[in-house]
Amino acid sequence: MKKTLLKIAASNLLLWSLALAISCNCVCSKPTSFGNAISRAPGQASDDKRVESWRFVVSGDSRNCGDVVMPAIAAGAKMDGAAFYWHLGDLRAIYDFDEDMVQAAKVADKPLTIIAYEADAWEDFKRNQIAPFENVPMPFYLGIGNHETITPKSRCEFAKTFARFLEKPEFQDSPASPKSAQPAAARGAAKTSKPNASASSQLETVAKAGGAADECEQTDPKTYYHWNKAGVDFIYLDNASDKEFDDAQLAWLDSVIKKDEDDKGISTVVVGMHKALPWSVTCDHSMNETKEGTKTGEIVYGKLLELQKKKKVYVLASHSHYFMKDIYNTSHWRNDGVLPGWIVGTAGAQRYPLPPGADLTKSKTYVYGYLLARVYSDGTIDFSFTELKEENISADIKNRYTESWIDEACFDRNRKTDASPEPPYCKE
Repeated sequence: MKKTLLKIAASNLLLWSLALAISCNCVCSKPTSFGNAISRAPGQASDDKRVESWRFVVSGDSRNCGDVVMPAIAAGAKMDGAAFYWHLGDLRAIYDFDEDMVQAAKVADKPLTIIAYEADAWEDFKRNQIAPFENVPMPFYLGIGNHETITPKSRCEFAKTFARFLEKPEFQDSPASPKSAQPAAARGAAKTSKPNASASSQLETVAKAGGAADECEQTDPKTYYHWNKAGVDFIYLDNASDKEFDDAQLAWLDSVIKKDEDDKGISTVVVGMHKALPWSVTCDHSMNETKEGTKTGEIVYGKLLELQKKKKVYVLASHSHYFMKDIYNTSHWRNDGVLPGWIVGTAGAQRYPLPPGADLTKSKTYVYGYLLARVYSDGTIDFSFTELKEENISADIKNRYTESWIDEACFDRNRKTDASPEPPYCKE
């Protein structure tokens, strides 16, 4: 009898242990698809013993929960001693409500209509995402993303609304009216995302109203630019629309590259844009999405590859909502040459699963954060992903939106879990 009881107890213990192991495997550890790239915390010291010259920080895609995450990026950038912050586009969702704006309205007991949302979205970005950097204070550089071209917004309205950030005195060789002759719609600035059914009819009402967008069609939207700092030329390219890059921008880029090649004071070129150039690891969400984008993106890749023979070149993008490095180390580019490239769409947007071809040791998703760039005296730049966690969200932000909402809506949810199959345009 005693042996039988011992056998039953042992059997039950085995089953319990097995169940615990299965449960812990599902809950206690992150699935490998999350990626396990090395990351750092804000203010964390570097193990590199080389003496740094200076630093800057970069990220993009701050819709959905950006009003929660961007103040933490500003605080982290200050801790890291960054010289400036560079935003790579997609400020607010536009095709539907941003969850942080809805929650702020709920806390204030002022329900948010889609009309009010569209009218205030970019002003909200200024108040809650730019202001934390200006309060540091820290220079803020702004790039355009595809969500800035979704109706009822447009490229020219973006340029008008953010003129202060697109016409900085340090910007050089500003494009001479390259796009003013054509309205935004003619240049491919149509909707790139489908609004959901609940918002679509109201969005159409806003689009038909015209107003600021009509005025913008007669202006000169300077949405690409460059500036020099301490031997580094920073170039922002506008590929927010499906047909970019246009002829005017390519000609402008040629002139900038020629000057950089001839300038002995420039050792390094850092190119930022919203969508990654074609044939990257992130091909499914990049310039590969259209034939025009693929063609003109290949042209730019070739130009930067030639420039790399004379200068150090680094290429940064967001658009995909995860972190990934070495994104151009693909079969398409290895024979021609691999440009150093990073994706950092981690500033608050709904987070995506990693693509099937991702190297998990170089990737990380379902995280928020930014790239810290360490610049050395020879022009070399090291980029490290800095991960932000709930403890990095300040008390005033937690109080404004409620801590439980931030925990549940921004950190637990705000993610897409189903990976998309590789689209036909990624197959050569």
